[in-house]
Amino acid sequence: MKRRVAAFAALFALFAFPAFAASSTANARGYDNGPVWDIAAIQTKDGYFDDYMKFVTTTWKTQQEALKKAGYITGYKVYVVADPRDGEPDIYLATEFKNMAAMDVPLDEMDAFARKMFGSIETANKQQADRGTIRTIRGNMLMREIVFK
Repeated sequence: MKRRVAAFAALFALFAFPAFAASSTANARGYDNGPVWDIAAIQTKDGYFDDYMKFVTTTWKTQQEALKKAGYITGYKVYVVADPRDGEPDIYLATEFKNMAAMDVPLDEMDAFARKMFGSIETANKQQADRGTIRTIRGNMLMREIVFK
């Protein structure tokens, strides 16, 4: 009886394992997790597009380059909407992180970096508030890029 059970188990394994292998292959994803993007949606106030783009091409770009050099981010991009509808953003500022874990920087480390960039947290906050006269932040999205295999 034990031989029959062992033989049956061996026969079952012979046929079952290829089926499991085929099943797992059929369910394999065609993609993997890619980098993470933090995207700020900006609506410039009428007549201030060029003023805000001056900030983007100077100060914001310098900040992004410093973050990249320090290893906090892997890249950044700016997208301009060709014909935004009323009330919609006309600029998207995109910052690329290697993964979600790369965004988990200790607060003391972030504060030290901000002091190095701006002189003080208060200065950075004031500059951010001052830009409110030329733009409105319409939102912020955190997106994960999907990389096809």
